[in-house]
Amino acid sequence: MTERAINFGAGPSALPDSVLEEAARGLVNFQGTGIGIAEISHRSKEFTAFVSNLESLIRTQLDVPPTHKILFTQGGGTGQFSAVVLNMLARHRLLHPNLTDEERFMDYVVTGSWSKKAAAEARRLGGGKVNIVAESSHSIPSHDSFKFSSDPALIYYCENETVDGVQFSHEPSSPASFPFHLLPQNTLLPLVADYSSSFMSRKIPRLADHAIIFAGAQKNIGPSGLTIIIVREDCLVDVDAAAKLGAVPVPITMAYKTLADSSSLYNTPSTLPMYMAGLVLERSQELGGVQYFEELNKRKADKVYSVLKEGEAKGIFHGKVKEGSGSWMNITFGVLGEGAEAKFLAGAESRGMKALKGHRSVGGIRVSLYNAITEEQTDQLVAYMREFITENAS
Repeated sequence: MTERAINFGAGPSALPDSVLEEAARGLVNFQGTGIGIAEISHRSKEFTAFVSNLESLIRTQLDVPPTHKILFTQGGGTGQFSAVVLNMLARHRLLHPNLTDEERFMDYVVTGSWSKKAAAEARRLGGGKVNIVAESSHSIPSHDSFKFSSDPALIYYCENETVDGVQFSHEPSSPASFPFHLLPQNTLLPLVADYSSSFMSRKIPRLADHAIIFAGAQKNIGPSGLTIIIVREDCLVDVDAAAKLGAVPVPITMAYKTLADSSSLYNTPSTLPMYMAGLVLERSQELGGVQYFEELNKRKADKVYSVLKEGEAKGIFHGKVKEGSGSWMNITFGVLGEGAEAKFLAGAESRGMKALKGHRSVGGIRVSLYNAITEEQTDQLVAYMREFITENAS
């Protein structure tokens, strides 16, 4: 393999070299079948066994309880903005058939670009009223600002905001944690979490209390084209029965029950992304699973935030997120001074470090530290940032 750049891109993101090399072999010959993974039937015994193992790898490493199904589909996290609304409104309609749309609420916590888009899609689809539970910019809202509805169809939050660099803490005592204690107790919560950019990077707090957890694969798991959904079984509802009661009809391939009943093989799935995700998760399990990556990712993030503070003290960098709300996966900051950002990016590029430019909607710098980014690669970035501080401090 020729020399590769260090890819700090936010997604599609870096993948381990060993996985890419093995995937290249699988493109030619999948598990000794003589047929490449992109060519083989999704109903072959080899591929269906692979899908079963892929589910097992996720269930084992995340401790997913038997009350939840693991599903695989397409459409990315954005596709789930729609699917979540349609499936959860169908469930709520079956539970409360006599409520009007004006009496049916969908709760959204808005902490950045993606949760804002999710709420906008819920408004567009209709079928209920969107209630913004809490909203903030560049930080996790304070717990006393959360105002949940009494019996909503769904409660949505985005665990990690890729664009903005804001993430809920997974420490229960942190003021930046998700306020589970404010939710109704001793009930099946309609809690929905978008974990697209942090899935498998660390443990999921109170996973069993979630109705749905979804993640696009193209951050920590594999290439784009695969979406992973963890769904509690009471959310696998008969969407056609709900439609007869007035719910919005759900497209057949977006109905969670369809995916569950067919073991995610109702139609042809994303075979190559699923194969690569399986290779990534097998490697993860060999290294020690989510616990290994949680410890590694904390070290990486701590190093970058530490040098960012050094740069802030010297007037070189400007962190964009309130301390305590910063993401482990996507660290965002600005470079102060005319032309300084372009200079920083050019210097990084010359050192083989690419894709550090912030999202087009917010600008600045964004360092994405997904699982495939090694501690050594992180150290190279930290050394460059420190060098940049020294050279540009007045």
